[in-house]
Amino acid sequence: MLPKSPLPLGLHPAAHSPVDGLAVLESRVVEPAATVVCIHGGLDRAGSFARMARRLENFDVVAYDRRGYQGSRGLTPLGLARHVDDAVAVARAERVHTPVILFGHSFGGVVALGAALFDAHVVDLVVAFESPLPWILQRHGSRRPESDDAALEVERFFRRMVSDRAWERLHESERVSRRLDGPALVDDLSQLSVDHPPFELANLSVATVYAYGENERSDYYRALTKRLGSVSPLIEAAEIPGAGHGAHLSSPDQLTKMIDQRWEQVCESV
Repeated sequence: MLPKSPLPLGLHPAAHSPVDGLAVLESRVVEPAATVVCIHGGLDRAGSFARMARRLENFDVVAYDRRGYQGSRGLTPLGLARHVDDAVAVARAERVHTPVILFGHSFGGVVALGAALFDAHVVDLVVAFESPLPWILQRHGSRRPESDDAALEVERFFRRMVSDRAWERLHESERVSRRLDGPALVDDLSQLSVDHPPFELANLSVATVYAYGENERSDYYRALTKRLGSVSPLIEAAEIPGAGHGAHLSSPDQLTKMIDQRWEQVCESV
């Protein structure tokens, strides 16, 4: 049995989960302006949003391990539609008490957008950070799984998205843990294609921000957000100076400041 990972400072296990088998973490404040529901990307986990949670002082924060990952590994079947169902269930549970902001990192942003399209009544703002939308604009270097070996795909993905050095520095138990997330990662990578859009963003009825970092891929994201603006007037762009793909870990101050500002704009427009 693998040792349990220590809980990140700032997030704690939720007393209840709206979906049986879905591992949920939370951070609560006395008078929340809204609840930020954080949805992680491929090969990530809920705990990676702890730095954001500590900085979102005026918001409740809820994060969960997506089905197939970490504490939610036993939850099946996989697939984008199931991830959207989970996000909607979490949003509905929070919407009883507060407005809801969906923050999705990478593939988590695709889930957040899908949830807003499925049930706009439970979402007040969507923020997607560097989410793959290949049917809008394909990015050079993005890849679908190269084999059926999930463990191998995990290592390839981690080395590509983080670094070779970071993978080599991982303790073997952590490598094993990551490899156990392999089937979920392969499923994520298989969901999106240029020719088969999972949904129509033109149907969005919720204020949406597509955020990205000022980095080596900025030109692609600027071109993508220009196209997104023509697809839906509700989608606005936000470029975060100096932020890399893992902005929730490396640039939490800038990221949470942007969420704060966009939420103020939403409130002012009501």
